[in-house]
Amino acid sequence: MGLERLVIVRHGESVGNEAASAAERGGEEVIALPFRDADTPLSDTGEAQARAVGSALDAIGVTGDAVVWASTYRRAARTGELALAAAGLGAPLRLDERLRDRELGVLDHLTSHGVNARYPSEAERRAHLGKFFYRPPGGESWADVALRLRSFLADATAAPAATGVVFVHEAVVHLIRYVLEGWDERRVLDAAVDAPAPNASVTLLEAGAAPGDPWRAALVGDVAHLERHGVPATMHAGRHDVEPRSGDIDPGRPDDAEEESHAAAD
Repeated sequence: MGLERLVIVRHGESVGNEAASAAERGGEEVIALPFRDADTPLSDTGEAQARAVGSALDAIGVTGDAVVWASTYRRAARTGELALAAAGLGAPLRLDERLRDRELGVLDHLTSHGVNARYPSEAERRAHLGKFFYRPPGGESWADVALRLRSFLADATAAPAATGVVFVHEAVVHLIRYVLEGWDERRVLDAAVDAPAPNASVTLLEAGAAPGDPWRAALVGDVAHLERHGVPATMHAGRHDVEPRSGDIDPGRPDDAEEESHAAAD
C-alpha cells in the first residue's frame, strides 16, 4: 500500500514574513530579526491561520490514520501542531529536515535591495543562470531542494497509509508538485507565479491511476478555511523567487521568505 493522496500545507504567516515585507517596502538592505531562519516563529495571525487549517483537514477527510510530516523549521512544525490539535487528530507529527526551506547562504537576511547593493555579481549570476539553477554561495538552488525532496517523496509515497500530510514552505509546495506531477523547469516557475501558495493554504495532490503515472492536483493554494474562520489570508510578496520572472535575485530570507526573499514570502 502507498499514498493515494498528499495534502500540502504551507505554514502560517511568520514574524519573518512581516519583517521582510516591511524591509522590502522600506527599501532596507537587511531584514532585522534576532532568530535563525530555523527558529522564526509564527505571528499572531499565523497562529490563527494554523488553527483554521484544522477545519480544512477535516473537510478533506484527513483522519487519524494519516501519516503527517513537517519541516524541522519552527514555523512549519508549529503550524502542524496547531492544525492537528484543532482537527482533533492524534496522528504523530514527524519532523523531517528534507522538508526545510531553501537555504540562501550569504544572502540570508538580505532584501532584494541588499543583494543588489552588497552582491551585485550574484545578482548578475542569477540573471544569467535563472532562478531554478542559481545557487547562492553557501546556499541552495531550487534544483538542490528538488533533489532532497525526491528522497523524501520516495519514502513518503511508500508509506502504509492512504493519506499523507506535509507542513512546509512556499518553495517546497511548488517543488513537491514539480516532482510528483512530472513538471519541467519552466512549468514550476510559471506555477510559482500563476498558482501561488498563500500562508496556511492547502494543496491536495492525488496519485495517478497506475504506478508511475504523474500525480494530479485536485486543490491548489486553497484558503477558504481562513475565510470561514474570519482569519485574514496573507501572501507576502517580497520574495523575488516566487514572483517576477526577471533577473532580480531573491531577497534573503530570515524567515521563510520562502524562496524569494526568504523573509518576505515564506
